[in-house]
Amino acid sequence: MIDRDQIVSHIRAAAEEVFSTMLGTQLRFTESYGDKGSAQPMDGVICLIGMAGEWTGTGTLSCSPEFACRIASQMLMAEYAVVDADVLDAVAEVANMVLGNVKNALEKSLGTMGMSIPTAIYGKNFLAKSFGDETWTVVVFDCEGQRLEVKLFLRRAPAAASPGPGRLCTPVYLRA
Repeated sequence: MIDRDQIVSHIRAAAEEVFSTMLGTQLRFTESYGDKGSAQPMDGVICLIGMAGEWTGTGTLSCSPEFACRIASQMLMAEYAVVDADVLDAVAEVANMVLGNVKNALEKSLGTMGMSIPTAIYGKNFLAKSFGDETWTVVVFDCEGQRLEVKLFLRRAPAAASPGPGRLCTPVYLRA
């Protein structure tokens, strides 16, 4: 099992370092908790990044549209008042840095993991849910009145299925 306090510590360190170094702003940790509940409707921006290796799972970073615009404005040194492709790119890059640092820290005890390319979503009254009964570790920060949530769940990957004796794995080729 993974120690939830260790995950919280890694998320806090990664998020605080990225926001301080890349955005010149300070995050204030407010709380952490385990969330096994059903998905709740949300408004704003969410970035999802998959992780795979001996342990697999998903990490997310979410915030309000206003905070997403502020992240992009600070990161790209231009003013953003509405969420557009540049804002989504900036928030996705911040998510990639934060969760990449968490992954690197966890690899010391969990083994090598890969990460997917971030997916950034913006909308109102939408649901985002991963299927399974895992408990997410949720770490909440405040930045001058704006809320930022970083969530992570990991589980041990099932053992890879072997083709068995006398069976060959046949590659499949797709044509465009």
